[in-house]
Parts: sequence; structure tokens; C-alpha cells
Amino acid sequence: MSEEHEDKKNEEAKKQVNPAELEVPETLPVLPVHGFVFFPGMGFPLNIRNPSSRSLIDAAVVGDRMVAIVSHRPDIEEKDRPGHHELFRVGVLGYIHKMVKGDDEVYQVLMSAVRRIRITGFIDDPSVSYLAARVEPLAGDLEKDTETDALILHLRGEFKRLVEMSGAPTELLMTVNAIKDPYQIAYLIASQLNLDLEEEQSILEIDGLKELLNRVARHLNRRIETLEMAGEIQKAVKEDMDAKQRDFFLRQQLKAIKKELGEDEENVEINELEERIAKAPLSEEARAAAERELGRLKRISPSSPEYTVSRNYLDWILDLPWETSTEDRLDLEEAKKVLDADHYGLEKIKKRILEFLAVRKLRADMHGPILCFAGPPGVGKTSLGQSIARAMGRKFVRISLGGVRDEAEIRGHRRTYIGSLPGRIIQSLKKAGSNNPLFMLDEVDKLGSDFRGDPSSALLEVLDPEQNSTFADHYLEIPFDLSKVMFITTANYLDNIPGPLRDRMEVIELSSYTEEEKLMIAKNHLVAKQLEAHALTGDDLEISDEAIRALIRSYTREAGVRNLEREIAAICRAVASRIVSGASGKHTVGAEDLPELLGPPRFFSESLARSWGPGLATGLAWTPVGGVLLFIEAAMMPGKGGLTLTGKLGEVMKESATAALTFIRSNAADLAIDDDIFTENDIHVHVPEGAVPKDGPSAGVAMVAALTSLLSERPVRREVAMTGEITLRGDVLPVGGIKEKVLAAVRAGITEIILPHINEKDVADIPEDIREKITFHYVRDIREALAAAMGKTRRARRKGTKRNRRAAG
Repeated sequence: MSEEHEDKKNEEAKKQVNPAELEVPETLPVLPVHGFVFFPGMGFPLNIRNPSSRSLIDAAVVGDRMVAIVSHRPDIEEKDRPGHHELFRVGVLGYIHKMVKGDDEVYQVLMSAVRRIRITGFIDDPSVSYLAARVEPLAGDLEKDTETDALILHLRGEFKRLVEMSGAPTELLMTVNAIKDPYQIAYLIASQLNLDLEEEQSILEIDGLKELLNRVARHLNRRIETLEMAGEIQKAVKEDMDAKQRDFFLRQQLKAIKKELGEDEENVEINELEERIAKAPLSEEARAAAERELGRLKRISPSSPEYTVSRNYLDWILDLPWETSTEDRLDLEEAKKVLDADHYGLEKIKKRILEFLAVRKLRADMHGPILCFAGPPGVGKTSLGQSIARAMGRKFVRISLGGVRDEAEIRGHRRTYIGSLPGRIIQSLKKAGSNNPLFMLDEVDKLGSDFRGDPSSALLEVLDPEQNSTFADHYLEIPFDLSKVMFITTANYLDNIPGPLRDRMEVIELSSYTEEEKLMIAKNHLVAKQLEAHALTGDDLEISDEAIRALIRSYTREAGVRNLEREIAAICRAVASRIVSGASGKHTVGAEDLPELLGPPRFFSESLARSWGPGLATGLAWTPVGGVLLFIEAAMMPGKGGLTLTGKLGEVMKESATAALTFIRSNAADLAIDDDIFTENDIHVHVPEGAVPKDGPSAGVAMVAALTSLLSERPVRREVAMTGEITLRGDVLPVGGIKEKVLAAVRAGITEIILPHINEKDVADIPEDIREKITFHYVRDIREALAAAMGKTRRARRKGTKRNRRAAG
């Protein structure tokens, strides 16, 4: 059928048919409409897209042009051919005035709703794609009385107010005034009230005229009241509005508009939170707390400060990884490769980590260990934690505890405080995004305490494997399981860690690096790192092994390698400066080039720099930054037997000096010392570097040696250093830090060391190449120590003897 022919038929239909005079047939094709209710007397255009509806229109245009227009129920999804139960039973008889087929398979149809009809039953005809139904007309009560006239007058008057208040076209008012049929008046006004579909359908289904007019009047009055309230709000806001209130006014206006449109912003936010809570992997306690807080949030006004507090609390709960974990990499060979690639040496620590992975592979529910890496600065404690996390495939989080004095830094602040937040533990878990990361708690020995609480006490629960499965942050007030977290702490000085906290950790001590270890670390890691940092390559700069050894011996004196890395960086800067200045070719740096690049050497052998003689002994001491040599000087002058101690000594060291003098006086005859010397002279004991505090019992042997050397006029051998605590009976007791003390002695050129015999087991931890450079004297009492320090002794064991080999094993 051509478009010209269709237009001709449309014109003929307009001239020959009056829709108001149409008789309702017994059966009609059913045209379902979605989201609309059409009232009798309305004319409207429709765009028909569904294939079944287009077939219906084609059939109706060829026939009597009448269809049954029925609304689709709003709670059921729209379909091309809906089921019987998906449609309302009351609709309107529609008459097609004009139909135009568009190029995009869309029919543009102009229709009018003639009268109300009811579907009495559907006709299932598989030969057609559209619905058909048996229908009957619905007649209304047209008898009018005084009450009906009053209701119509009221509707016209109130509709006039509505038009004036809403700014609707005045043509609507003229149309209402011109209509005589009261049903048509009611239907036209109802169509302008923005009612929902079910309410409009209920109006269409009303048979009685008075009931219809009353129902429309109630909706009309409610609409007018809403507009009046909005106008009063707007007027009140305008009266008080100034520059600061402008934003508030606009927000209130926007809120009122959205409320009218059914787009309440609060509900959108609440709905989003409900969806997040439903989807989030939360623990039972967390889910209950989130749902309880969401219910509280619904009752709070968005303009209230409490709304933001409650919303932030919900965000924290939903962002935490309550049930989210990363899978551990339990391949021991791969983990060993990662640890060896990142760190040279540290075999004891690597062995402990591989043991943990082996046990974890056998038992998946094992609690995370609490390790404490203790050692001097620069030995790789923090970077070792990063390597462990990489080897295990876990997220790495570092928390610096140095100087933390507020307990709330660990446990968080309660929500009653303004600006409150969770503690660092919970914050770091959110950052990690998993409930089993590796936490590196750095500088745990530098925690402080004051009136704000004791952070070390707050860490007790965090680091206790038996308690941390129910760790409760003050902000969340919900238990969080920390048992899957692997905690590693670092410390320079274990004595500063409170006993209960230290008891919860497995301490692994990292000793000072030997010269060979520093050389390998520099060659394998530090040089390459600094070359890259200074935009250099191996073709630009090469640092010889002799130069690195000279840097270690003469330009740095440390337990770790931080200063060594700084000196290598200084060499790289100097070479980079030469390249920029025009120098070409490869720069090879040897030991003889260091004075030109770095200046004269900064360190030298302390023992060789001192004038030697009676009254001087070399002790060994441990400090948080490694081992050091401790020179004990003793001098005598005429007096009355007094003892003077200088050098900023601690109480324990002063007691060692007093004990040493008491032992010598009580054994003067055995030591070939005249008794009168003690009453006719004063003795002064001095430990140089008086600006540095010194304390501890390990200088006891050196104190006795220095005083005995002074009083007997026999010098202590220059190449001998010693350590050990003494008693008044002359016994030599064990001390700690043996490896650090031995390394300090080797750096200073010492070749013999006197140690307590119980410390013989600690020598096994010292690398063999270092042991081969030292002769160890293991003594039980001070007499053996004096014999080894000031003369030959049968207990002296040179390298390669049977007993020394046993100590090395």
C-alpha cells in the first residue's frame, strides 16, 4: 500500500466517521501501552515499534480502525506480546485517525480515546501475532444534581488556581471551561496532575460520577497544597537569604524539584550503600554493624554533621579486607632465589623464612609469626622485610614507630572525637587491600610514652598470636582478625623494648657485615644501584675491588653499608662531572684514586696511633651501631689511695673499675705488686672520647689489665684486645656482641683477642676468613687473661691449632 493511498484513506476516514458515535464491537485487537493511561476524550500520537503492534495497526487500518488500548502493569517487564495477567482489564476504545509508516520501521499513529471498555476474556489465535479480546462498554452515571454541579464548579476553580501557580498553558483552562461532559472534565484534569500509573488506572476504573469527581478533587487539592508549600518555602528562604545563604537556597530548591520528580538524592546514596553492603565480603560482626549504622544513617538529616561521621564510618567498614586474602607463594626454591638475589649473606634469617614457608605449606591455618630483626643501622633489616614479602607473594606495608607516643596511633580514636580515624594498623590494612599482608613495624625500640598513653602496651594485643584474632580498634569497635598477618619488627637496641612486648617476638639478630660481605654487597648491589641513579653505565665507570676495600677500611667505619653507599655515590658524582666536562672513555677507579675523588682517608688504626706503655689496655665494646675499640688508660700520682674515674662512664662501668682495683689489692702478692703503692698513691682511670657515654660490664677484664700493667710496670701487648666481665674472686664471665667486637678488632689491626671461655661457642658465628686472622684466648679467670695480655701463656691458641679448629666448627 503506497503512502499516497494511505493518506487518501485517512482523509476519507475523517470525513465519514464520528468516533463518538461508534458502537463497541464484541471483539477487538488489544494494543498494550507501557507507562501511560489514556482517558476517554483524549487525542494523542503514538510511535509504534513492536512488530506485533505494527501488525495490529495494519489490520485495524484495513478494518474498522478500532482497537482496545490497555495499560501494561508497571511491576512487570515490558514485552513484545505480553501475557494476559500482565495487562489491566479496563481500558479505552481507541480509534485510528491517521497512520504514517516511517523509514525506520516506526509507525506514527494519531488516535483518540472514545470510551471506556472492559476486557471480559482473551482470544488466543496462533495465526496472528497480536492479542485480541472480548470486550464490553462501560457506561457511566450521567444524572447530575446540585452536588454534582458544585463538584464541577469546584474542579474548574481549583484547576484555574493550578494553572496560575504552575505556569501551565492557559489553553488548558479554556478547554476545561468549554467541555460540557463532566466525565471529560474529570479525565482532562486528572491527566494534568502527574499521578502515578496505578492511581490513574484506578481513576479510569471508577464508574460513579460523584466518586470520580471527588477522587480527582482530592488529587487536585493535594497538588495545589504541594505547590503552595513550595511557594512558601521559596518565599521564606528569599526573605532571609544573603550571600552565605544562597547556596542553601539553591540546594533546598533542587531538593524540592527532585522530590517532585521522585529522584531523591538521599535515597540514591542509601541505595548505593545497601548494594555495597550486600556485595561486600564482610565478617558477621562487620555486616551486623554496617546494617545497624545504615539504619541510623537513614534517620539522620544530610545537613547534620553526624551524617558525615556515620557515612565515613560505613566507608571504613566497607573498604577493609575482612575476607580478602592473597595466596602465599609456597615454592621454597623460588623463595630462596628471591632472598639470595636481594641480600648477600644473612643465612640464618633466610633459613628461618624458608622454615616458615615449609610449615605453612604443610598447615595452611598456621598463625603468622612475630619476628624481630635486631641489629645496627644499615644492615638491611627493612629491605629484608620487602624481600620476604616478595618471596611469599604478599602485600608489603611499612609502619614507622619511631617517636610514636600516642596510643591512639595504634588503636585509633573513638568516634566521639572530631576528626577521629582508625589506628595505623587498620589504615594499613585498608591500604594493603588484603587481610594477610606483611607488616614491617620499623624502630619498635624507639616507641615513647606520655600522658597520651603507652603505644608499646597497645602493641601487646597486636603482636600476640593468641589475642590478635580479635583485635578491636577504638574507631571501628568491631573485632578484626590479625592472625593471618605476618608481623616483622625492627630494632637497634633490644634493651629499650619493654619485656612483655619483647616476649611476644622471636628475636633474630643481624650482626655487622664483615669486610668480605661488604665487598660483595657493594659489587652486586650498591655500585649498580648508584650507576643507575647517576645515569651512568658499566662502560662509563668501573670501581676496582681494591678501591672498594679501601673505602671500607679508610673512608667508612660502620656495621652496615649506608656510608659505603654514600661514598660510592660521591665517586659516581665526580665521574659524572668529568663526563659532562668533556672527558671521554671508561673511568676506572682504583684505591690510589680515592684521595683525589674523596679527600684524605678518614679512619686509621687506633692502636697504632697511640703511644704505648704500662697502664694502657685495649678493650672491646658493643654499641647499637656495631662494635668499637675501648682504650683504658690508667695513671698514678702521689696521694692517699684515691680512685678517680673519667670519660663519661656509666654506673656499671664505674663499678667494674672499683671491682678491678679491689681484686688487684686483694691479690697484690700473687701479682707481684707492693702493698704500699695503694696507700701512697692516687690512681686515675680514664676512657678517651669523653663526650661519648659508656657503660656496661664487658670492660672489666681490660680495667684489670690496665691497672695491673700500671702497678706492675709491665705493658699490655699492643696487638691484644680483650672483653669480659669480672668478679671479686677473679672469675671471667661471658658477655654479648662477640661478632661485632671481633669485627671491630679486625678493622683496627688487632691479631689476638681474649674472650671468656663460655663465649667460645659464639665464635662459630664468625665467618671463617675472619677467624683465620685472629688468635683467640679463652680464659676462665683474670690470671689467665693477664698472662695472655702481658706475656706468653700456654692457653694461647694460634690459628690452626686443634682447639681453635673445634671453635670454628
